[in-house]
Amino acid sequence: MKGYRLKVIVVAMAALVLASCGAKKGLVKPTQDTPTWHTCMIQGARATVSKGDDKLSANVTMQTVRDSMIVISVMPMLGIEMLRLEATPEQLTAIDKIHGQYAVTTFEQLNNKLTPKLTWKVLQQMCSAELPTGSQQAHLQYMFGKEMIDIVIDYSTPIKDVPVRMTNQRTDRYTKIDISRWL
Repeated sequence: MKGYRLKVIVVAMAALVLASCGAKKGLVKPTQDTPTWHTCMIQGARATVSKGDDKLSANVTMQTVRDSMIVISVMPMLGIEMLRLEATPEQLTAIDKIHGQYAVTTFEQLNNKLTPKLTWKVLQQMCSAELPTGSQQAHLQYMFGKEMIDIVIDYSTPIKDVPVRMTNQRTDRYTKIDISRWL
């Protein structure tokens, strides 16, 4: 049962990143084409992921360097990072710190399983709280294969143009696995 729960957490939190493209009412174009900020940090956000009767919640910290990199730290308990997602415009890296594993994939590979498709632009909007709804909460839905996953993100106030620590996590201490094991 513990293995199943961790797999659900890993898939659900990966879905947090992936589902950013599936806003329930659809995304509206933002009022400005180019954001005026360079870096953005959101600490203390809360993500709740539901799949059928399973429901998981975790604190999330999102750090963004515009058009360059996004780091999402998932901390289900006591502020301990258990899952880290790193994204660039070309690829995503998911690091499961509990099991000492990581996987790397491209947006194209992920989009083979997702409905709707994931784009860097929408992911960046989600991780900087710039979804055009303007609210402090985002409700996202997405189909992963034949399963519906609902995600609710309660944002804290984004802090713009502050120094963010954007170093890639060293993966040499983790075992690389094929992403299909988690998907």
